[in-house]
Amino acid sequence: MSSVVNNLLNFPIEVAAVAFDLDGTLVDTLPDLHESANRMLAGLGREPAAEAVVRSYVGDGVDRLVKRLLTGDHDGEPEPALFEQSVVAFRTHYAELLTRASRPFPGVVEALQALRGLGLKLACVTNKPERFTLPLLAGLGLAPYLDLTVSGDSLPRKKPDPLPLTHCAQFFA
Repeated sequence: MSSVVNNLLNFPIEVAAVAFDLDGTLVDTLPDLHESANRMLAGLGREPAAEAVVRSYVGDGVDRLVKRLLTGDHDGEPEPALFEQSVVAFRTHYAELLTRASRPFPGVVEALQALRGLGLKLACVTNKPERFTLPLLAGLGLAPYLDLTVSGDSLPRKKPDPLPLTHCAQFFA
């Protein structure tokens, strides 16, 4: 993360704000996602998933993660009733485990402090639903560094649509 600060100091145009992704950028959330996945699978009488498998399935939101866990396929579609039961179970487990093992990556807090020290505004833009995003950021002590948090359900469209980033740009204008 210190390279982010160094790059901004040498950036050819003036920077007033920086937006970061959450999962896999600011915070290593994989351990709690993995445990939530395995608790959900255990409730269905299924074998646990390896951490590497869960890692490969993360990135497109909880619904897609659960569908992938149920089908073993990145684009699979499980039976609707099974999916609904499973996604509720996953969310329940994840809410309980949210900050059990998730931690900011090394250097994140120092980088956020340095960026704030430069007078920059900071945002977190994630596809994670707000009901998980805000408690996670607060529980890990990152919320005070952020001027704006855009969760996956904050706006009508989420990443990779440009709306969350254009929203940030308008907010900080």
